[in-house]
Amino acid sequence: MIIPARYGSLRFPGKALAKIGGKALIQHVFERVKQCGGIDHIIVATDDPRIQEASRSFGADVEMTDANHKSGSERCAEVIKKRGLEQSPVINVQGDEPLIDPMLVDRIAEELEKENTCIVTAISRISNPRDLFSPHVVKVVTDHQMRALYFSRMPLPFQQKIAWLDWLDRHVYYRHIGIYGFAPGMLTALARLPRSPLEKAESLEQLRWLENAFNIQCIETEYEGHGVDIAEDLEKIKNIIEKK
Repeated sequence: MIIPARYGSLRFPGKALAKIGGKALIQHVFERVKQCGGIDHIIVATDDPRIQEASRSFGADVEMTDANHKSGSERCAEVIKKRGLEQSPVINVQGDEPLIDPMLVDRIAEELEKENTCIVTAISRISNPRDLFSPHVVKVVTDHQMRALYFSRMPLPFQQKIAWLDWLDRHVYYRHIGIYGFAPGMLTALARLPRSPLEKAESLEQLRWLENAFNIQCIETEYEGHGVDIAEDLEKIKNIIEKK
């Protein structure tokens, strides 16, 4: 298990260290994934000594990585190369998912054990129109076998002649959850790929993989995803935690 956490987030610099209930965001993620039954080791991958120090303070194994990586998977690929884990399956939980469901992580691990699974990720149904039209919520279109066809910050498909407030009543839309599973050797292969036009347009690394004909298997979950993308999301997460 690798949790990539960079300091220089464009929309929220330093968010990995932002406090929720007295704990840094990255600590919340770490403590959630520690509850998983099928994970034998967790590594925080970062480019900043402040995140390194904070992560070590709550007992995390930390690997320092290049600050020039363009995506979380590139950061994870550097870690597995340094640790000699190229031929091991890897789960990548994004460092801004403080409420990630441990059972979902276990499901990702189980999916990786299936033959011909290269990349697996999670999706959940969108129920709020605000989420549907928010560029901060990544949407996913799948085929009948739940393989990803496209990821976008815009709602897809477009429904012609239907008022946008009625879109959720006429079609099922999915959001992407910030977790990936990679089969042995897959991260190394993906890290060799150059950034693609669609990836640059949407700022979504998974589009690079689709453009290069890699299958991304999706599994549906009831966990709605509570990622921290901007500073205002911290209060939402805090309210959810306090209600539990």
